[in-house]
Amino acid sequence: MLKVGDRMPFFEVMDQNGNKFNSLQLLGRKTIIYFYPKDNTSGCTAQACSLRDNYARLVAEGYNVIGISKDSVNSHKNFASKYDLPFTLLSDTSTEILQAFGAWGEKKMYGKTTMGTLRKTFIFDEEGILVKIIEKVDTKNHASQILD
Repeated sequence: MLKVGDRMPFFEVMDQNGNKFNSLQLLGRKTIIYFYPKDNTSGCTAQACSLRDNYARLVAEGYNVIGISKDSVNSHKNFASKYDLPFTLLSDTSTEILQAFGAWGEKKMYGKTTMGTLRKTFIFDEEGILVKIIEKVDTKNHASQILD
């Protein structure tokens, strides 16, 4: 589990367009990495749209924006296209990145405990050092949580 002051773990996966993407590409700019449970669900769509609607401001503040879930490349491609998402979505079907960041764990739904994606956001500086973790994500106002 990552904590403030830690360096971004190295990872390499496919983006929504089927291109190889690795964490070294994020160095040199501040980076928001947000983990979300599933494409095309109400909370995840609200979160992605909050970031989309504030994307110009996030970029003006010097941020990369990266969304990661265990959905497939094709699911990400459809999600990004349907909601006109201007940022990169990464497919972590193995949950390796989710686990490295501490965004994979026990969840309770309808009285049952299962393993799944924990909605969390990690903010890194230009050198890949973790400066902030948002554990209680407000999906509809997520960009405000980052910018304010």
